[in-house]
Amino acid sequence: MPTALHTSSLTSLTLLARGKVRDNYAVGDDRILMVASDRLSAFDVIMGEPIPGKGQLLTQMALFWFDKLGPQGANVCPNHLTGDAPESVVTAAEVPQVQGRAMLVKRLKPLPVEAVVRGYLAGSGWKEYQANGAVCGVKLGPGLKNASRLPEPIYTPAAKAAVGDHDENITFERTVEMVGLDLATRMRDISIAIYKFASALALTKGIIIADTKFEFGLDQDGTLTLMDEVLTPDSSRFWPVESYQEGINPPSYDKQFVRDWLEQAQVDGKPWSKTPPAPRVPDEVIAKTAAKYREALTRLLG
Repeated sequence: MPTALHTSSLTSLTLLARGKVRDNYAVGDDRILMVASDRLSAFDVIMGEPIPGKGQLLTQMALFWFDKLGPQGANVCPNHLTGDAPESVVTAAEVPQVQGRAMLVKRLKPLPVEAVVRGYLAGSGWKEYQANGAVCGVKLGPGLKNASRLPEPIYTPAAKAAVGDHDENITFERTVEMVGLDLATRMRDISIAIYKFASALALTKGIIIADTKFEFGLDQDGTLTLMDEVLTPDSSRFWPVESYQEGINPPSYDKQFVRDWLEQAQVDGKPWSKTPPAPRVPDEVIAKTAAKYREALTRLLG
């Protein structure tokens, strides 16, 4: 097992923010060093126990996809990578905190919308479909089951929430109100194009991408730019092809082991309320979760 990093502590750079997983540091006024920690959040609560190696795995997978989506690949949309080495902007003593788990990226103006694309009916989408036959205002035909493949991928955006709060599913019309028709339309079309490209590629590796979310920002010239992470088990629902069966929840390459354990966990003799503080996650649950992340990366990259 690699050494785990729950929280980075780079003193040579100014800390901008700590998210659920990433610690962001200012590099001048035009770049950001994004350090992927091994923190794990479930039900929007950050666990006290890290998943060793998770930050490196997420970074490797995001870089794989950025490469496939970049100018030498599908060339769907500009992304935030600068091409500079993350190790070049920290001190020698801080390199171990950065190596393999950081990206040096352009500083962008983030858009307040998470661009969610669903190719299969799962999670909150399945619950909403059962209630009203639609997902985020997108009407779907009758007779769909849990984990059904949709005839065409659908775009179901969400309004970003602060750390610890739940993102709010919204309609496309609401995103138009938030960012304007042009940006809202381009975010939707680019997100669907990325999903179609990535899901086809992942299928050749034995992975179904059931759904995923993207984040976008604007650079100094106003160019729409893909940012943050992309197509990782933290931002996507990955299912192994061989376990897929319509009508049931397929096992996924993510933190499902932790979620399942937390559903049964107790704090002071009562079921956990899904609010901080989180119960202590047992070593075997941590090990199984780490193994699932590794398996997803191994399948994808070979």
